[in-house]
Amino acid sequence: MTVEEYNQSVDQFSDGLYRFLLNNIKDAEKARDIIQDTYEKLWRKVETVSGEKVKSYLFTTAYHTMIDLLRKEKWSTDFNTVNRDSYYHTDQYSDLNEILHEAIERLPGDQRSVIMLRDYEGYSYQEIAEITGLTESQVKVYIYRGRLFLKNYIGKIESVI
Repeated sequence: MTVEEYNQSVDQFSDGLYRFLLNNIKDAEKARDIIQDTYEKLWRKVETVSGEKVKSYLFTTAYHTMIDLLRKEKWSTDFNTVNRDSYYHTDQYSDLNEILHEAIERLPGDQRSVIMLRDYEGYSYQEIAEITGLTESQVKVYIYRGRLFLKNYIGKIESVI
């Protein structure tokens, strides 16, 4: 990979990386830090990463960096204070986009990540498996379970509209 290709990768993929990370961790500063770390790691391996594989490398590296950060923060969360009533939506409200984003925020991290990669970024199951380090079967299961949760959370479309 040349320096010009590296600069093109920054222009082409940094917005998509930022959206992906922001949708998963909901913290703009952490998302920017992860992107910076990702591009630093790419710069260190600029000679070994080919121009055709740079997008996959960036998303894979950003995903793993995000997971490391979430694991580090996981220990500071108290899971005994979880309110079970917050896992479903009962109010009638007409903004489906807002309800969908609220539902996506409630998904477990792995399910949220694979759904974001599949439905928002348009990756195939195989590409998601490569990015996340999961098997293709696990990716399909996480997407199915995540979509099932979203369907149950949102409920019937008639009650939302």
